[in-house]
Amino acid sequence: MLSYLNSYYIQIGSFTLINIMLALGVYVPLSTGQLSLGGAGFMGLGAYVSAIAVTRFGLPIPFAIVIAGGVSTLVGILVGVPSLRLKGVYLAIATLGFGEVMRVIFIKWETITGGATGISAIPLISSSTVRFLTEQSIIDSSNKNVASDLTVFLILFFITGFFVWFFASLRNTRIWRANNAIRLDETAAESIGINIHYYKVLAFSQSAFISAIAGALYAHTVSYISPSDFTYHRAVEALIFTVLGGSGHVLGAVFGATVLTVIPEALRFLKDYRYVAFGAILVIMMAFKPEGIITENFFRKHGKKTNNAAIKTNK
Repeated sequence: MLSYLNSYYIQIGSFTLINIMLALGVYVPLSTGQLSLGGAGFMGLGAYVSAIAVTRFGLPIPFAIVIAGGVSTLVGILVGVPSLRLKGVYLAIATLGFGEVMRVIFIKWETITGGATGISAIPLISSSTVRFLTEQSIIDSSNKNVASDLTVFLILFFITGFFVWFFASLRNTRIWRANNAIRLDETAAESIGINIHYYKVLAFSQSAFISAIAGALYAHTVSYISPSDFTYHRAVEALIFTVLGGSGHVLGAVFGATVLTVIPEALRFLKDYRYVAFGAILVIMMAFKPEGIITENFFRKHGKKTNNAAIKTNK
């Protein structure tokens, strides 16, 4: 069966899942009204911590990924607390600056990070599984690459699925209601007893954790990282995924990341003009749906249609 699978499409699927995690990293602080562009910095931090833990200290990959998430969460709290005084574009500029600081550290701290050339030969997250399958003669050497790509995709699928399920399940909980109240009016939320500092730092640290996990998984998917992988372009990309998909719903981030990862690949036949077409599509989509594709009204409208259809069927 593996011989019928195409590695190229599987890899696109894997990168889509990583981008969904990055988009969730933007969605979470946005749910409390915080516009954070620190995703690239936290992603880079996670990628480097995990890569160094595995290549220099020989730690198991799952353990290294958890450490990367923990370190990034601590840094997220350290950055998030002083950032509470900032709002809107000022917070966006501050977090963008954090990402650039991290990138410069990756370049300058050559003895640990490899400098501008980065870190290569990072073990793939699928290496143990593929080795086991090969030793058990379940797959042969001709299918090793496809089996590796498929294993990476499945691991990413379950981890991303867990994050999506987790944040979707928060809807209508106390945390979701508090975040929503803070996003709509901070002063009013504080006046009814909501601890806005706690919920803002919580959202910021969750964002740092998800972005770091995405970075660590990225490092163990492509096997090579360098500072150029974590520039401000990636932070802006993640923001576009979330805003275009719909920043008011967790599925908006999923939809935006999926569509905007697949479209440039689908337009490859246009060669150098594909980014022109991609930009035009973005402009058109934002002109007609500035609030994003997936919104609360989207579900209400489709829920109403379904209910009307059910009533007609019963009649």
